[in-house]
Amino acid sequence: MKRRQMKRCHLSILLYRFCLCIMLSAVPVAQTYGFTFTDHTGKKLSLSDFKGKWVLVNFWATWCPPCLKEIPDLVSLYESRKKDIMVIGVAMDYRNPDVVLKHAKRLSVTYPIVLGDQELARQVGPVSMLPTTYVFDPEGKPAVYKIGIVSREALEEFMDENSNKIPNSQPAGKAQQKGR
Repeated sequence: MKRRQMKRCHLSILLYRFCLCIMLSAVPVAQTYGFTFTDHTGKKLSLSDFKGKWVLVNFWATWCPPCLKEIPDLVSLYESRKKDIMVIGVAMDYRNPDVVLKHAKRLSVTYPIVLGDQELARQVGPVSMLPTTYVFDPEGKPAVYKIGIVSREALEEFMDENSNKIPNSQPAGKAQQKGR
């Protein structure tokens, strides 16, 4: 019986890793290796400003329940790893900027918020559904994207596994991953 349970456990782990690879897999060919956004405070944000950090660009909307569900994980990730990760939230499909900022405040968003549209999104890649998250590696190259909800755990696992493949990039230690 124990052998059967162990086999199931191993299969579960393999299935989880396979799903993670599918979830965080192929990156579309980016039209450019950069973007320039202006956040809600008027500050210019460019991909080149964050060289040496992983950059997550998260497209979301206030009316999108999965978007709102993933924001606490993104805030937690950003707050715990500011030295090696930048998160930029791009609010899409909004009518009133004040509504976006109220949601951001209510969710304790500490990373920059950009008021976006499809034209702005094209600087990064296609955004056909929300949420959509693009990840750029510390060299500023597109690494992966995910349509749908993303978790801190999956993002950290992807970044930690892929940090070894990037020159001058150090994977985060286990102590930095706590606090979820």
